[in-house]
Amino acid sequence: MQRFTSSIRGSLKTGNWYGALMTALTLPDICGKLETPDEYSKARSVRWLRQWIDPMYTRHIGADNRKHVFLSAEDCYALRCSFLHEGISKIEEQKARKALEDFHFITPLPGMNIHCNQSGNSLQLQVDVLCN
Repeated sequence: MQRFTSSIRGSLKTGNWYGALMTALTLPDICGKLETPDEYSKARSVRWLRQWIDPMYTRHIGADNRKHVFLSAEDCYALRCSFLHEGISKIEEQKARKALEDFHFITPLPGMNIHCNQSGNSLQLQVDVLCN
């Protein structure tokens, strides 16, 4: 696992945003395979993402403090499929998707963190924050 995380960190350090993102999007499948080798890719990835990513991207928002999942396991898996196989961030045609239709990635700006902003069915993510 160290070689993958080192690759992500090295890519982020050199501004290789696509390399970092592609490697990061493969980790749930790799980790899922280590935990449950007999499961199919989608099932093990979504299971792993539900455990580790859903809690990180779930917030209570608004005056009524309602629970909102910005990045669900299913949408993250749909992003993985769309980005790795087609090179795009639109997931509206992915069967796995749950709520989102598109992602907008931004590169880090000095002293700023612009991450996890949702407008309609699009989610804006800062590449380094997602990858880390």
